[in-house]
Amino acid sequence: MRAAGVRPVVRTESLSIVGIFEVILHAPRVYRLLFRMAGAVHRERPDIAIVTDAPGFHIDLCRFLKRQGIPVFWYVAPQVWAWRKGRIRAIRRLVAHLLCIFPFEQKFFRDRGVPTTYVGHPFSRVTKTTKSRGEFLRELGLSGERPVIALLPGSRRNEAARHLPHLLGAVRQISTCIPADFVLTASRTTGKAFFLQRIGGSSVHVVEDDLHNAVGHADLALVASGTAALETALLGTPMVVFYRISFGTWLVAKMLVDVPFYSMVNLLADRLIVPELIQWDCTADKIAGEARRLLENEDERQRMRRELSVIAEVLSGDRPAAERAAEVICDNI
Repeated sequence: MRAAGVRPVVRTESLSIVGIFEVILHAPRVYRLLFRMAGAVHRERPDIAIVTDAPGFHIDLCRFLKRQGIPVFWYVAPQVWAWRKGRIRAIRRLVAHLLCIFPFEQKFFRDRGVPTTYVGHPFSRVTKTTKSRGEFLRELGLSGERPVIALLPGSRRNEAARHLPHLLGAVRQISTCIPADFVLTASRTTGKAFFLQRIGGSSVHVVEDDLHNAVGHADLALVASGTAALETALLGTPMVVFYRISFGTWLVAKMLVDVPFYSMVNLLADRLIVPELIQWDCTADKIAGEARRLLENEDERQRMRRELSVIAEVLSGDRPAAERAAEVICDNI
């Protein structure tokens, strides 16, 4: 967005917090950022506002925008169908038009009185490899003769640090049974050095900001639940999904979250097509066990690839999602 000409007032990296109690701890900083945004709105008087995701932050901002008479378009609908459904009332009152990226969301929000349009998923056209498998592996000094396993511990430092011990334990267990090469993808938010400091003398290869090649050329991916799992699905790579949060957040989430699956991949399929190892199931033993099962069963991996290709087709539209979103906004100004 900055490359396209957007002038940042608050950087989204400052809002990169996972967990209920974690948000409470960071509340003073988050409210300082909110007041900074409100001040910019008051000074510059925009004609419209387009907010993206982050409902905990943006609902409060939308209240201010509404009082200022500024119409709000929300691109990437908040996942209130999973938890905190009470937020729908605020969204219906505050948002002029909602732009959703998952097909089932359009009916959900329209049935509840929110003007909504499904525009397709923005990743559907850009999630692809940019190098050949041979080129990518040569850059890492790998021969390609052994299975390649991609490790995706999460794009935020706190979640990556929580997952890394379990992933490294799984790597050790897998290596005792199946000779394999492991490639860990570091996001720009975490940075490559963050992992290099923590993996010690491990044989894991770390690459930064190259998720599509690392996952697209892998035989299997071990993925923290979230956006990366969806990208893995679009690349058609068999996967095991895992996730852990703090104990307090888990207890509260169990009471609030109302979905049959935790991974968006399974939610889109409306059935379990990729293994989910959540919270207490997110252990080195169980991750390694699922990985070995898939690596030793080519038929199962092929089945998963077929299922993932169906999801990729569902998420792709006749035009890029951003183009469709811009059209809807222009038509409703």
